[in-house]
Amino acid sequence: MMSFLVWLVLLFLCWPLALLALVLYPLAWVILLPFRLIGIGVEAVFELLRAVVMLPARILRGSPGR
Repeated sequence: MMSFLVWLVLLFLCWPLALLALVLYPLAWVILLPFRLIGIGVEAVFELLRAVVMLPARILRGSPGR
């Protein structure tokens, strides 16, 4: 919501720049998408490593119902 309000202020102050931002935002999103996907993959690998390292402690702790 805040970014939309900032864009409206930019539209009021300098409409060509606001229209340029409106056109370039989807392009920047598409360019940055592979980096987001890589970040998701790296985060998944770290979560897997954490689960593997913590597995002995979870096994020794036992079930929570005891």
